[in-house]
Amino acid sequence: MASGGFIRLPGGNVVVALRLPSPGTAQGPDIRFIIHAQNRQRALTRLRNLGFRGARLSGNSEPPTPDEITAVLHHPDGLIWRPAAATDADPWQPIAALLREQTRT
Repeated sequence: MASGGFIRLPGGNVVVALRLPSPGTAQGPDIRFIIHAQNRQRALTRLRNLGFRGARLSGNSEPPTPDEITAVLHHPDGLIWRPAAATDADPWQPIAALLREQTRT
């Protein structure tokens, strides 16, 4: 089950954080996605269109941190990820990097 949360920005947009299972491997580490969008539904649709069909947000148990919000707002795609168990020193990756990893395996 996906866990996550969201923050509404002063301009009306939202930043959604979701923790989903790693694609392609059932036993892989979870991945934390941060998405900047006009609303929660559009953020989830962006992930579903990339093949993450289990992207659902129920509740607000793990909202994005201020550092995560800053990272996604400064990224041109507005969609970043890294392993959920990563430390703060680990860099955020663009979604294209994850999609490249999927096609290699």
